[in-house]
Amino acid sequence: MLPSSWKRDFASGLIVLGPILVVAFVVAYVYTAILSIGVLAQVFPQDTPQPVIVLVTMVIFVLLVLSVGYLMRTTVGDIVERTLDDLFNHLPGLRIVYNASKMAAETALSGTEDLQAPVKLETWNGMRMTAFKTGKSTKDGRDVLFLPTAPNITTGFVIEVDPGNYEKTDETVEDALTRILSAGFGESRDQSIPINITEEGDSVVATDDDD
Repeated sequence: MLPSSWKRDFASGLIVLGPILVVAFVVAYVYTAILSIGVLAQVFPQDTPQPVIVLVTMVIFVLLVLSVGYLMRTTVGDIVERTLDDLFNHLPGLRIVYNASKMAAETALSGTEDLQAPVKLETWNGMRMTAFKTGKSTKDGRDVLFLPTAPNITTGFVIEVDPGNYEKTDETVEDALTRILSAGFGESRDQSIPINITEEGDSVVATDDDD
């Protein structure tokens, strides 16, 4: 049996190094994926260093994304987006993949202007779940909420709820997403736990209400 201090040190080190290793793996995967694109061998000279190929490709990709994003804010972009939506929605099977990936991108990449403040929604038997306001509403006055699943926020439910049937919170979008992505383990303990002070003989004992 390992000493408890060793286990604690190992866990602490894993918490620090784990995310770094994941990021390094993703970077290495993207680096290899870019170099595996066959057309790049024809665009760049044969003696071009691999880091230069990856860097130039990523810069071009970023500029392309920015250009498309700027186009989407125009009338032409709105027409193009609706045309693409109509096209994919008429393709059986592919429309599910298209709509799911689009919702995932909007959920993961949109800012707080699109994905508004999280709310607490009581579902049944007093159980509460975290949902997000989308800023949309129905014709009969109900608010459209997105109720994600944990730990995969790319799936969930789009629900219509009366404004009085959910509770607003002071929580930020980032904190709520962290809790969902971590399957609840990222929930920080409330620091404002009531403390009871009791006297036992000549000593003073402080206990919280959870004990």
